[in-house]
Amino acid sequence: MQKKYLLAPGPTAVPPEILLAMAQPMVHHRSKDFEPIVASVKEDLKWLFQTSQDVMILASSGTGGMESAIANVLSPGDRVIAINGGKFGERWVKMCQAYGLNVDEVKVEWGQAVDPAAIEQRLKREPARAVFVQASESSTGVAHDVKTLGAMVRNHPNTLLVVDAVSAMGVFDLKTDEWGLDVVVTGSQKALMLPPGLAFVSLSEKAWGMAEKATLPKFYFNLKRERDNIRKNTTAYTPAISLIIGLQKAFELLKPEGLDGIFARHRRLARATREAMKADGLELFAKTSPSDALTAVKTPEGVDAEAVYKALRDRYGITTAGGQDHLKGKIFRISHMGYADTFDVITAVAAVEMVLKGMGHAVTLGKGVGVAQEILLAK
Repeated sequence: MQKKYLLAPGPTAVPPEILLAMAQPMVHHRSKDFEPIVASVKEDLKWLFQTSQDVMILASSGTGGMESAIANVLSPGDRVIAINGGKFGERWVKMCQAYGLNVDEVKVEWGQAVDPAAIEQRLKREPARAVFVQASESSTGVAHDVKTLGAMVRNHPNTLLVVDAVSAMGVFDLKTDEWGLDVVVTGSQKALMLPPGLAFVSLSEKAWGMAEKATLPKFYFNLKRERDNIRKNTTAYTPAISLIIGLQKAFELLKPEGLDGIFARHRRLARATREAMKADGLELFAKTSPSDALTAVKTPEGVDAEAVYKALRDRYGITTAGGQDHLKGKIFRISHMGYADTFDVITAVAAVEMVLKGMGHAVTLGKGVGVAQEILLAK
């Protein structure tokens, strides 16, 4: 028998309380049974996003939320700036190009955070209708400085800051309104501790103003129609009913902890993981601004990261993640977001040490575990 541990950066583990809530008998999405649930989660989403604006609920993955962010605020031929510092920054570029936008791609070395000054220079040189960025680039374990970008873009009245917060929302502080984050997208399968299948999107007043003039095609991802419906405690189309019921339970678990408590928990788990890996002689891939959602780890010279990832999964039942594109075989990634706690980190660190030792790499068993324990004990 082998016990399974899900420590990948999405989907993440789902608490049993949420699984049980989603196992209840089906209700009709236009019934009086479902309206109070939508009414509850729509207010809780505002709390999570730290916004006074409506947060739309879409039956889709996070990528669907990203697509809605493009289609609802832009028009064919609009010039946009897309920050590409990883696999999901690259996705912004490809999606914008698919919609016929004029894309100014800012390539950032994978493992580095974007320099906001570089974006300001481009905006001064030539206006853009939007700047696209990841708050947390989960392919590299880097967090971009969306607070500074928000303050900067706010000085450009015809430019929006569009933020992919799929692996950031509910992990670290994102003050949507206060920081001027015009469009923010997240998904259900990360820090919200749900299965995949829901995307959430908020728009600022500035973004809604641009949405009134946007002419890109949209039908299912029509955010204006979704806003009209969410205000009536319903959705434009058949929603993922069970997932929304699970979302209500997720907020019942998260809200007593409070946003500050949630952020502190993720920060503590992330620090313990990073310091443990360094204590074991491993190098972190994120050279600047590591994300508290996950830790990307470089393997030693001559050690295949894919072999480490597969050994963790096959030998010890721990699902993490490998590297993507040119990082395949060079890094592995450990998630510590959502339904993760002290002993998930200790288990992951211990397993990495055992795998490396089993592969003949010089590592002292328990060294990284001890460092993680000291950090987690200190709270």
